[in-house]
Amino acid sequence: MKYKIKNLLTRIGMILLVAWTVVSLVTLLIEIIPGKPSTAILGENATPEQIRAFERKHGLDKPAFFISFSKEKGVVWNGFDNRYFAYLSGVVRGDLGKSFRTDRPVIEMILERYPNTIKLALAAMLVAVTIAIPLGVLAGTNKGSWIDSFASLFALIGISLPSFVTGPFLVYIFAVKLNWFAPTGSSNPEDIVLPAITLGSALSAILTRMVRSSVIEELNEDYVRTARAKGLSERTVIYKHVLKNGLIPVVTILGLQLGVLLAGAIITEKIFGWQGLGTLLLDEGISKLDYRLIQGCVLVISITYILVNTLTDMLYRWLDPRIRLS
Repeated sequence: MKYKIKNLLTRIGMILLVAWTVVSLVTLLIEIIPGKPSTAILGENATPEQIRAFERKHGLDKPAFFISFSKEKGVVWNGFDNRYFAYLSGVVRGDLGKSFRTDRPVIEMILERYPNTIKLALAAMLVAVTIAIPLGVLAGTNKGSWIDSFASLFALIGISLPSFVTGPFLVYIFAVKLNWFAPTGSSNPEDIVLPAITLGSALSAILTRMVRSSVIEELNEDYVRTARAKGLSERTVIYKHVLKNGLIPVVTILGLQLGVLLAGAIITEKIFGWQGLGTLLLDEGISKLDYRLIQGCVLVISITYILVNTLTDMLYRWLDPRIRLS
């Protein structure tokens, strides 16, 4: 019981530390980006009065951090009346602020798009697992054969092709030429197919190599020879014993790759017009220098990544009870 409580507190502390680090780094980075949100949103023709009113409304007239530097005064202590502390205080209360452009709560805008991004990431993982596990098992159990060579070639091609190449290619074939799917959109159930394949194909290439290596390694273990000696069928040996033990490193990759999927989905969402966090971050956040929206999107993606890795650790113990988290 003490171990479980200690582990739980450690995980909570990790999430809080990551959230604080992300908030701090993103705030620092957007403060040094050239340009002003007032100019980006109001336009070049905005009057000085409009700009001052805009900055006063959104707290942009305050100093960025606790300290600032100037040639005349040197290092200046600004106290707690600064943008960083104000935003951090809001995050602690669950308030991510309001969008500079739409004046809507950022958390509301994120919750509208968040399900679509998670749906796309899960669909991409499903595509990757569906391809990688059978192909990796076939390659591992037929080491050195043409099947193994084909799997290696598939993995090499999948890793080499980025999503901004695969995506337009799939649109050209299946949307333009065959007219099976709409080229862009996220309103219909079938709209997820092409972006999911775009993201999942690259991940499946990585997983195929991982499954292959795991299967080859596990086939040399003593328990495999024992299972065969007991008269178990080769199918039972592979899929009930070898694959279960070999899935542990695969689960590791899946947990880590979810963060890559969430980040890679930004490009894929843009290509296919998928209304997720990626298009929200690019079209309404970065392009308009909407600081609050940028901070909110990055924070949500980061916390999601940490939560998924926590679930991955829990899955380790289910796959192999000998593993103890520390």
